[in-house]
Amino acid sequence: MSTVREFETRRNAILEEMRSIRSMRRGTINKQYLKVRHRGKKEPVTRGPYHLFSRREGNKTVGYRLTTQEELAQAQKDVTAHKHFLELCKEFESLTEKMGELLRHSEGAEKKRQRS
Repeated sequence: MSTVREFETRRNAILEEMRSIRSMRRGTINKQYLKVRHRGKKEPVTRGPYHLFSRREGNKTVGYRLTTQEELAQAQKDVTAHKHFLELCKEFESLTEKMGELLRHSEGAEKKRQRS
């Protein structure tokens, strides 16, 4: 069984890991392919992939095209960092709940001992 001290140690490690994230972006990176008609040809030609960064802001989806490999690489790092941040938040929440249950359980046992 884990102790409060172990939970506290892991929570502090999570906070440090969160603090070390320097750049993140909420959103996704998608590939876009466009069908382009050429003069004198019957069938359109597929062009792409064009990389797009997009995310929801309120009721709208906003986005822009990532035009260079550097922009694409940085956006991929930032999106990955945001996903990792969300995982850390969930772990922090779970640990805090378990720690609270452990504390309430130990306080309840302490009160029972005092009554006896």
